[in-house]
Amino acid sequence: MIYDLAILGGGPAGVAAGVYAARKKINTVFLTPDFGGQSIVSPGIENWIGTKNISGEDLANQLKEHLFAYQGQGLEIRAGERVTKINKTADGFEVATEKNNYQTKTVLITTGAHRRKLTIPGADTFEQKGITYCATCDGPLFSGRNVIVIGGGNAAFESALQLLAYCQSVTIIHHSAEFKADPITVEKVLANPKAKVIKNAETMEIKGSKFANALVYKDKITGETHELATGGIFVEIGFIPTTEFAKDLINLNPYGSIVVDPKNQRASLTGIWAAGDCTNGLYHQNNIAAGDAIKALEDIYIYLQTGK
Repeated sequence: MIYDLAILGGGPAGVAAGVYAARKKINTVFLTPDFGGQSIVSPGIENWIGTKNISGEDLANQLKEHLFAYQGQGLEIRAGERVTKINKTADGFEVATEKNNYQTKTVLITTGAHRRKLTIPGADTFEQKGITYCATCDGPLFSGRNVIVIGGGNAAFESALQLLAYCQSVTIIHHSAEFKADPITVEKVLANPKAKVIKNAETMEIKGSKFANALVYKDKITGETHELATGGIFVEIGFIPTTEFAKDLINLNPYGSIVVDPKNQRASLTGIWAAGDCTNGLYHQNNIAAGDAIKALEDIYIYLQTGK
């Protein structure tokens, strides 16, 4: 069987596209290892439009329920299948998972990305117990506290800007002497009297009881070890796009993100689209991912009708 479309990924982008594909009667196979995307670990998401606050787990369940409401209407859902490879064929593409191979005319990649995690002692223990990887999702939950942001790029400083609006103080911990963030963003953050910076700091350990309450770091210049009390730790040390399976087929940027045309989300090879955190889009949020996926789906529909 040759499907019209294969959608890869079960986050907000993939589910949004799946619902639209079913409503447009596009013969679609939906492949995902799970539902919810990166936000599934968040205890409270306050920027998902239409809800004041929703947990990541509840959001994942709602996405899944919405998608399954269309199963059988030209939509075949294969949950629990992770894509391992995409190959070009004479009729379109072959999508391989750990369990099966699927033939399809077009592909929409919405496999997202996974945050680069801290690997120091205590990082796993206190994840979502004082340690979070999304200031936009979880920041308001730490209102009034003294918090730490680990990182030195734009994401770290943009997170710090958000947190400074409602946290008592924000301390940025960076492993080197120079920041990677844009100078204008750095200047704006450091102009705030509630912002502090510790450079040349090697993070060593996260301490706590029920929740993380301290960060241990080593001064890379003096070699001295320090312990910094905190009410929350935000980690912004980069993310890794989930695109390994497509690296030999389409153009990726140096970070592994799929290069797309922002007008229609087309990738470099005709017949492949991408949306969400796996792309080189400037901003990555659940609402943006869903919107970009719908944009891609509209273009896919036209392509299937016209071949253009």
